[in-house]
Amino acid sequence: MLVRRFAFLAVICILAVGQARAQAWEDIDPSTVGWSVEKLDAALRKAKALKPTALMILQDGKVIARSGDVSRKVKMASVRKSLLSALYGIAVEEGRIDLSASLADLGIDDNHPRLTDEEKTATVRDLLTSRSGIYHPAAHETADIRRKRPVRGSHAPGTFWFYNNWDFNALGTIYRQQTGEDIFKSFQSRIAEPIGMEDFSIEDGRYAREKLSEHPAYPFSLSARDAARFGQLFLNGGTWGTTQVIPATWVKESTAAYSWAKRIRQGYGYMWWTLPEDTWGPNAFYASGYGGQIIAVVPSKRLVVVQTVDLSQNPKGVRTSAFIDVMKDIASASP
Repeated sequence: MLVRRFAFLAVICILAVGQARAQAWEDIDPSTVGWSVEKLDAALRKAKALKPTALMILQDGKVIARSGDVSRKVKMASVRKSLLSALYGIAVEEGRIDLSASLADLGIDDNHPRLTDEEKTATVRDLLTSRSGIYHPAAHETADIRRKRPVRGSHAPGTFWFYNNWDFNALGTIYRQQTGEDIFKSFQSRIAEPIGMEDFSIEDGRYAREKLSEHPAYPFSLSARDAARFGQLFLNGGTWGTTQVIPATWVKESTAAYSWAKRIRQGYGYMWWTLPEDTWGPNAFYASGYGGQIIAVVPSKRLVVVQTVDLSQNPKGVRTSAFIDVMKDIASASP
């Protein structure tokens, strides 16, 4: 009898996962919920001219518009950082990672030239906010970051913001070390499956290693419709259905601004960008990756907007500023 009961429960669990994965987005006619169809059509034409792979617009968890191939998996570049940030929220809640722990406490170092004692005073929180003060060469750096990277020792930990791949990559190492989990397996079991992602598998992540640093990057590929689920999860305050997938306190904390990129009037949280309140209302934020990979969340409009760009098809990509202009038009069309 006990064996039968366990077998029955196993079948129920398998069916539940299958149902979560099979649940597709619900499309809704925007004209029936107060959208300006004329303005929305103009925004969609503007977006299409940028040649993205896919675009999805959600309001209240329903699809207002979609274009392109929303099931095509695309390399999401720096969006990876926001995905890891979500996993950190779970690990912190479970007591497996302490944000106040220093690199010295955690035994984190790097290849020659090794970290100095001062650099090792940087905390996990300093890395999450990209304020570590550690300007060691890093894997997956762009030429722009290499050119702008400050001199080693020029800023003490916690005192200066610089968008720094060393911080982001070392956080991947710390996550694996402190949780004992692979990043991609963890994302699949802790986020992708609970929210019913339709396309993601652990094969869609890899570790990008370079000799200059012992901390690899961890690029992801996602489809637009799966990226939209991740954005909706954060709009929902970390809940999916009746399940609290990401702690609500972490959603709020990680998407608050701790630094400001004054040139573009945007803030930076725990590996999320934030948008100015005077334009977007309170608590708007987005994940951004090179070439136009975007997951944007605008709580004041109950909106999630996702754009993916396959750079093998559109080598020039889409500038973030161009996407932001489109998103303003989308917001103007919404009720």
